[in-house]
Amino acid sequence: MKKDIHPDYHEITIVMTDGTSYKTRSTYGKAGDTLRLDIDPKSHPAWTGIHRLVDSGGQLAKFKKRFSGLGIKN
Repeated sequence: MKKDIHPDYHEITIVMTDGTSYKTRSTYGKAGDTLRLDIDPKSHPAWTGIHRLVDSGGQLAKFKKRFSGLGIKN
């Protein structure tokens, strides 16, 4: 096996959308970093059956502004 080609595998904290957290090992970031999730199994429509629109990048607002005159009400 080649030396020094594998990423650092360390402990990080995962924070779910409801605020709960747990520790796991990952190659994400640095040791002790926190990964905050936007969507997880507790909030994803595939598992909850509740569909909601997530607009993390402003694309939904841009779409609504562009097509606001078509007469479709939300």
